[in-house]
Amino acid sequence: MGFFKKIAEALKRTREAISRKFDLILSGGELNEDFFEELEDVLISCDIGAKASIEIVEELRIYARKNKIRNANDVKQALKEILKKSFDEIQPSKFNNCLFKTPAIISVIGVNGVGKTTSLGKLAYNLKKQKLDVCLVAADTFRAAAAEQLSLWANRANVRIIKHAEGADAGAVVYDGIASAKAKKTDALLIDTAGRLHTKENLMKELGKIDKIINKEYPEANRYNLIVIDATTGQNAISQIEHFNEFMKLDGIILTKLDGTAKGGVVVSIVKTLKIPVFYVGVGESLEDIEEFDSNEFIDNLF
Repeated sequence: MGFFKKIAEALKRTREAISRKFDLILSGGELNEDFFEELEDVLISCDIGAKASIEIVEELRIYARKNKIRNANDVKQALKEILKKSFDEIQPSKFNNCLFKTPAIISVIGVNGVGKTTSLGKLAYNLKKQKLDVCLVAADTFRAAAAEQLSLWANRANVRIIKHAEGADAGAVVYDGIASAKAKKTDALLIDTAGRLHTKENLMKELGKIDKIINKEYPEANRYNLIVIDATTGQNAISQIEHFNEFMKLDGIILTKLDGTAKGGVVVSIVKTLKIPVFYVGVGESLEDIEEFDSNEFIDNLF
């Protein structure tokens, strides 16, 4: 199944939630202030968020005046164009058809239970298919059996893994991972960090420690910090991203569990409000079920 079909299926519940409300206000036919106010309410109710919804509707007002849109039926296409422009402005650049410039150190962070380790294993496999030499670093030394779980993914993806005993210092594992990557000229070093509540400051500070080790030991590497977000959390994802971004500057998002929610509109909120791009989206349970995010297909399938 190609990305288009996968994303269409994953967004089915979100699309149905939006379409029912959208079609209801479109049935009025007339493009007036009541329509714009109702549209704002629809967008907010679909987890696009108040701030982003207000901005989008204001842009739509301007677009409608500029392009002389008079009929509400023409609004859907105009809305798509406005959203695509917002996504295009922050989409990550590619290097030799890859989202990462090598040598790359990719730190993957997030709260507990979002599918972080699973996403890392899938990402390792995805990059291996692009002919990159990949190594995983099991820096989640806090959760029981976390290293063993990551080892299973390393075996499935057929990539190397650096790990220490449970309870070891996470910084020491990262240090060894960097030493191995430099010695073996590894293209992509993927670091699994302990899942943590973004409100626990002591755990968040550990991320800062890992960040300093990477900067000191491998300053010439290309750094990428990706946060894994569970789409079912809706607007709570915004606060997660904001808190993590305070301790480790985020470059992008891996979105999981999109197929299990009607809250897929939160992606629009993230892009409009935080200006952080989505790098990948999980679209299933198998090793191959992670895809580079395509904003055009996402928006086309959202409406």
